[in-house]
Amino acid sequence: MIVFAAALIGAIIGALTARNRGGKGLDVAQYAASFAIAFAILGLIATVVIHRMAV
Repeated sequence: MIVFAAALIGAIIGALTARNRGGKGLDVAQYAASFAIAFAILGLIATVVIHRMAV
């Protein structure tokens, strides 16, 4: 669940960043996708670390 939450937060941050920089629709979509992927990877790493510490 951490991965999905992180991806959603990343997409929102990416979309807001693109809008603040004056991007068009495709720019917003690209930023949202890029940030979502980056945050999902960070969430995956966090999930693995938390799981390893718990087990």
